[in-house]
This record gives sequence, structure tokens and C-alpha cells, in this order.
Amino acid sequence: MQEKPMRFLPLAVAAASVLLLRPECALAWGQTAHAVIDRAAIAAIPDDGPVFLRDQVDYIAASATLPDTWRGDAENFSKMEEDPNHGWFREQFRFLKPIPRSRYEFIIALFKHHEAIKASDPETAARTNVRWTGTLPYAAMEAYDRLIVCMRQIRKARAEGGDASVPERHCAFQTIRLGHYIGDGAQPLHDSVNSDGWRGDNPNGYTRDRTIHGRFESAFVDGMKLTAADIQPRIGAPGHRSGDMFDAVLAFLDEAGDRMETVYMLEKRDGFARFDDKDVRALIHERTAAGAAMLRDMLCRAWAESATPPAKIVPSPIDFANPRFNPETGSAPD
Repeated sequence: MQEKPMRFLPLAVAAASVLLLRPECALAWGQTAHAVIDRAAIAAIPDDGPVFLRDQVDYIAASATLPDTWRGDAENFSKMEEDPNHGWFREQFRFLKPIPRSRYEFIIALFKHHEAIKASDPETAARTNVRWTGTLPYAAMEAYDRLIVCMRQIRKARAEGGDASVPERHCAFQTIRLGHYIGDGAQPLHDSVNSDGWRGDNPNGYTRDRTIHGRFESAFVDGMKLTAADIQPRIGAPGHRSGDMFDAVLAFLDEAGDRMETVYMLEKRDGFARFDDKDVRALIHERTAAGAAMLRDMLCRAWAESATPPAKIVPSPIDFANPRFNPETGSAPD
């Protein structure tokens, strides 16, 4: 017998509650929003961009939440590496300016701060570590760099009259990764310690219920029946054609994080009780469109960069003679 469609919000809230009560399940936009972001981004690629991804869009959209499956407790080596890639809890590292251009320099800086405050402020120190701070921009940039590499391979195969289908599939896989991290970053609750209920002082009486995360990004998104067509007109013209991409990702995350309290204000008003709530819908449209625009821009920028041979770095980033070489990480930052 065919399953009946969900009709009432309480059923969605209950489903979200089951998931969100488990600490490991503070995940990401659900499958719907992640797939919508990926589809809208690829549809918005201009004709001078990596249009080969259009042929891979069904695979990419169907796999949009694949990185979340790498976070299971039973696969703890994978979980330890992957969990931080989905968040950027910026309140935790306000002490750190500028943000290091190295994942490992960032982690080491967190540890040093943890050591410095663990006696005077053990509660803050307990969350001053890579798991409770996040590494989302580094994960995004790592996928971005890998896209440039596989896009160069596509160009090489085409120039030589060869088969580009294998590097095209490699690029589709890296698009899944990049799309997931950028999609997460567009969701305001992924950019704050208040990701799963309000933490600390709470003068405005915002909910401390962990299920706010799932009720916003999954239950409501599914209930409003979000589609790529809903956000396509909101994406705008391509951007980020120049400038530093890491800085652009950090600015993108800051913009999303600035919307975090809006989520709590809307939840306080009526708990996301109506799928036709124009304010919640507008926020979801705005945030998913922002994610799609950023993903489209990064895909197009990677394609443009792939047309240039890789720069020769002398001395190498892992050469002790490199003036920026950091002996704590064994390499120079980007």
C-alpha cells in the first residue's frame, strides 16, 4: 500500500525530534534542500562554465547528503574527520584573528587556547576544540581545489581527443562534497554554537529544544515542498570571478551566521507551525538561493582556474626553506 503523504506538522516535528535528540544527528539541510541547492546551482551555470555537470545533475542531487553518511558512530575514524566539516561555530574562536589559511594551524590554535583557559574557564575550554568549533571552510576549499585538479584533467583529455568521462565523474563527486558543505554553510544554524537550541544567557527566551534544527531545515522545508524552481529566480548573476576564494567563503559563512537569531525569533513566534508562513518561507528561499549562488560561483571559478596550468611554488610548501613553513604543521599555509 502506498504511504500517505505527511499532512500535519506534528508528525514532522515528531520525526525530527527522534533524530535531533541524538547528539550525533545534528546534521544538515535534509535531502530536499541539499538536492534543491545542487540542482539550482548547476542549472544556473552559464554556457562558458562547467556545463558537463548538467549531465551529472541527477547523480549529484541524489547523493547530496552523502557526506552526512560518513559521520556514523560505528565508523569513528571517518566520524572524527568528517563531523567538524559540517559546522563553523564562530563564537568559539572570536579570539582568533585572522582565521588561519591552514586546517592544521586552525586546529593547533584551538588547542593552544584550550590549554590557556582550561583552568580558568573549563566550560568554554570543553568546547574549544575541533569537534565543537568546526572546519567547514577548510572542507569546502579542499573540495574546491580538487575540483580544479579534475577539471584540468577534463581539459587535457579534450585537448588530446581522449575520453573525459572519468574526470567528469571525479568532478561530479567533488561537486557533491562541495555542494554539501556550502549548503550546510548557508543554513544559519550551522554557523553558531546555537545550532541545536539556544546556549548560555537567554534574555529573549529562545527555545533550548534541540529539535529546532530539524524542524527548520527538514520538517518545514519538506512541508513547504521546496523545489529548485522556487529559488532559481533568486540566484542572480554569477559572481566571485576574482578575489580570494577562502575569504569569500568566510564572508559567505558570516552572512549566514548573521541570520541565526532570525531563525530563533521565527521559532519563538509560533514554532514553525504553518507551512504557509511567509516569513519562514522567505528565509528558507533566501538561504537556499544563497547556497546555490555560492556553489554555482565556486564551480565556475574552479573551471576558469583550471584553464591555467598549476603555479610552480618554489620552494615547495613542505620545504623547510619556504619562508612561511610552519614546523608545527610541517607545511606552509595557503
